[in-house]
Amino acid sequence: MSPYKLPPLLASIDSPAGLKGLSVEQLQQLCDEIRQYLIEVIVDVGGHFASSLGAVELTVALHHVYDAPRDKIVWDVGHQGYVHKILTGRRDQLPTIRRYEGISGFLKRSESEYDAFGAGHASTAISAALGMAVARDRKGEDFEVVAVVGDGGMTGGLSFEGLNNAGAINTDFTVILNDNRMSISPNVGALSRHLAEIITDPLYNRLKGEIWKAMGKAPFSDQLRNLSKRIEESLKNLVSPGMFFENLGFKYAGPIDGHNVADLVTILRKAKDFNKPLLVHVITRKGCGHESAEADPIKWHGVKAKAKPKPDAKPVPVTDGPPTYTDVFGKTMLQIAERDPRLIAITAAMSTGTGLVEFSERYPQRFFDVGIAEGHAVTFAGGLASEGFRPVCAIYSTFLQRAIDHLVHDVSIQKLPVIFCLDRAGLAGEDGPTHHGNLDLAYLSCVPGMVVAAPKDGNELRDLLFTAMAYNSGPFAIRYPKDESWVYDRDVKFTPIPIGRWEILRPGSDACILAVGSMVRPALQIAEQLATEKFNVQIVNARFVKPLDMALLEQIIAKHDLIITLEEGVIRGGFGQAVGQVVHEHDHASVQVRAMGIDDVLVTHGTRAQLLDLTGLSVAKLTRRVRELLEARATAQAKGKSRLRLSPPLPRVSGAKE
Repeated sequence: MSPYKLPPLLASIDSPAGLKGLSVEQLQQLCDEIRQYLIEVIVDVGGHFASSLGAVELTVALHHVYDAPRDKIVWDVGHQGYVHKILTGRRDQLPTIRRYEGISGFLKRSESEYDAFGAGHASTAISAALGMAVARDRKGEDFEVVAVVGDGGMTGGLSFEGLNNAGAINTDFTVILNDNRMSISPNVGALSRHLAEIITDPLYNRLKGEIWKAMGKAPFSDQLRNLSKRIEESLKNLVSPGMFFENLGFKYAGPIDGHNVADLVTILRKAKDFNKPLLVHVITRKGCGHESAEADPIKWHGVKAKAKPKPDAKPVPVTDGPPTYTDVFGKTMLQIAERDPRLIAITAAMSTGTGLVEFSERYPQRFFDVGIAEGHAVTFAGGLASEGFRPVCAIYSTFLQRAIDHLVHDVSIQKLPVIFCLDRAGLAGEDGPTHHGNLDLAYLSCVPGMVVAAPKDGNELRDLLFTAMAYNSGPFAIRYPKDESWVYDRDVKFTPIPIGRWEILRPGSDACILAVGSMVRPALQIAEQLATEKFNVQIVNARFVKPLDMALLEQIIAKHDLIITLEEGVIRGGFGQAVGQVVHEHDHASVQVRAMGIDDVLVTHGTRAQLLDLTGLSVAKLTRRVRELLEARATAQAKGKSRLRLSPPLPRVSGAKE
């Protein structure tokens, strides 16, 4: 049972089957109750807010008309999927959304049979749904396939690749364009609604086909047909923007008021019986039903959970903590832009998330939001770099994965000085496995000519960005976590950092820890704790993952027989394996390298602290693991063995809760 009081009609709906017998009036009542429940729960526990409120009537209408899970409803991204979760058996679990061991904030096949296709990145719905439609046809089955795409998702190239292919295949397939910013057309009215009903009406299409055949038998048939087609296109262009989609092979219906349940049900019923590619254009308002969210849907895109006061808790004095790495990046971009006119900022629909809002306002001619099109962002940056500018691509680590080919072909091979600033590197928290930036150290390190760096704090992020601006030999990547920057002073002078140079932060003789980026501070805490236990551990800030600091690494190898690497990324192909390869190639048989990072698993969603502990990267678990290594080393030395051997291996932490 939900800990929140459920409105009466919503309390009776446990699955989409409960919607089938409802009248239009009851459907509207259900929409009102869902909106009330969403606002109460999500404002309290946090989650994606404005998009969910905007999709209430559309979701109710879809599940009223279609027969999921037999019919496949494929949602793009998942920001608009909260109502879908409520109606498909997860109503009472909504308060757990995005929490550790709760339901996911995105669509997830392993969570529910109603989640036809997993989605965390945008623009995937059309391609995936088309694949399902073709599979249906090949198997001789009979069910409907619907892709629901937001207007933001339509800015991604993958959506247009899917549309182009769907029009050519010409099978029974429907795309719902949920236009919640009126970015295509504001023409919502009686005429456009009536036209949409006519276009999807079977009688109209049969009559049109018969008339078309008759014109083919008449004198001057080609001229008659061309005239008829031009008249039809002119009428559609007069009241709707649909000719673009028609030219791709889709029938276009809309725009439709996405908050009018009766209209949505009427159109979707006809769409269900329409056996050709069809695009239904629905106009919605983000944040609908919540005044503040409607006024500022960007601010209310996602909300944080309310803080829960503890009984008898004493007031905690408010202090200004260090800014996040995202904030430091945004402020540093402004500082560098003031002194270097070559700087250009590029983001892929994430100006707020990457900290570039103020930059976009102060330097609008030097800021480009290319939409959900990471591949284009990278190649666009390459074009700018080829003409002498210094483009900075600010992209979440997980989203840059979508542009690997562009990074290699359009930037690396041509040795173009494009700077990549990867936010949300490592464990991104409540958004889960689709948003964790665990892979970047591995996939960037294999790109020829790429410099890969990770700052230990905010000041080092400033200096690395300053250093990258002066680097001319190829691409330069800087990755940083969704976390506080720990040390930051915006007024300190920029200091260039020699490429590939590490930094010794603490001397030690018992072992050496090479820590990357977000792991530097934990490494220092580990060393402090172990010092109280008479272990003396050297700490090195391995701020460059590529190139490695070979000179310092050789010194470390000569001095230590135990090297431990710490990285908030996958072990396979990561920094630790690169260090181990150097030790192996130089035949240092007496030196052991132990890589600590994230295993070959998918990490679930939860708070950053919970996930660091789950993957064995919390300070407490790392301290225990390092202590066990040091104790094993001491035991081996006491027995007169020159080489450290660990048998059996230390237990690993899976990190998987999928």
